[in-house]
Amino acid sequence: MLRGKTILLGVTGGIAVYKAVELLRLLTKAGAAVHVVMTRGATEFVTPLTFQTLSGQPVHLELFNLISEQQIGHISLAERADLCIVAPATANFVGKLAGGIADDLLTTTIMATRAPVLIAPAMNVNMYQNPIYRENEARLKRHGYLFAAPACGMLACGYEGEGKLQTPEAIFEEALAALTPKTLAGERILVTAGPTREEIDPVRYISNHSSGKMGYAIARAAWLAGAEVTLVTGPTAIAPPYGVGVVRVESALEMREAVLGRLEETDVVIKAAAVADYRPKLRARMKVKKTAAQLSIELEKNPDILAEIGARKEGRVLVGFAAETEELVRNATLKLEGKNLDLIVANDVSQEGAGFNVDTNIVKLLFRDGRVEELPLMGKHELAGIILERVEALRRGK
Repeated sequence: MLRGKTILLGVTGGIAVYKAVELLRLLTKAGAAVHVVMTRGATEFVTPLTFQTLSGQPVHLELFNLISEQQIGHISLAERADLCIVAPATANFVGKLAGGIADDLLTTTIMATRAPVLIAPAMNVNMYQNPIYRENEARLKRHGYLFAAPACGMLACGYEGEGKLQTPEAIFEEALAALTPKTLAGERILVTAGPTREEIDPVRYISNHSSGKMGYAIARAAWLAGAEVTLVTGPTAIAPPYGVGVVRVESALEMREAVLGRLEETDVVIKAAAVADYRPKLRARMKVKKTAAQLSIELEKNPDILAEIGARKEGRVLVGFAAETEELVRNATLKLEGKNLDLIVANDVSQEGAGFNVDTNIVKLLFRDGRVEELPLMGKHELAGIILERVEALRRGK
């Protein structure tokens, strides 16, 4: 995910330094080469040896230490970085940077870099709300610096409120976003994901094997690419993607209401959810007891959400999915044409690596103009990026 990228991780003095250790682990696990710069205050909380062991790189501490005879430390670090992250960033660091003060290795390096800079502040709630700090942060934002807003919660000082360092996972997502081209900036994308549940009684329901992984991957990739994303999701065991607006539903009727109610404010609809085709005609108020040798349940058809959107498509791009077990291209083509889609993602769920509850997929992309693009086995996050590239091209064509 970050393979081939060089990241400078700046760490300033605050109790939240220990979270920077986990952030470093996430960055290196994703393939990044991470160089850590610590302020003198940061070393009072976590030793440089911890960061050196996890990064596999020397930790940089002093302004006037030369990396080699030909290289000035802060210039070399600034030039090699694809992204600079400062986490945690104290009010003192933010104030110095906003004032153009460069009096240690970290501030001089940040001042010298042309790479994007992501700042994750952490401080007492009163410091965070202080108008001087707010002015400093606003000034840096005007100059293009990025911020991972702190969380709200119990602080180490005993106060409760804003100022808690954002989670390492959230800062990691912000770092990915900082390095992702904003090809979908300004687009409003609605993604559906997961299964629906159609209740038989208060205990039982009809559903399917969809895990929601494909839809969640698309929603995340769209947010990273700069889109405003709404994810309408059936029940899943997946944590919601960072930065994405999430609407949770249970049944097909609830999903229909959530999707159609947001259609007017949407430019692209990607229907990755596995919506139940039928629901029980009557839902029992009490649990159906196991008495008879056989039980019959009368089903009625659920509304076809995708077809309804296709009938009201106007200038939107509409993407559907076809999970089949036979005659993949034929069945997917019928769905593409019958529901007025621009693109359909078709996969044979009987293939190994392409079914439900796996992290990979094997698909064919079918377009309205008759093109068929066959893709090999790949991870769902990689596939999400390809689907969104095709969506971007379709949007440009409209």
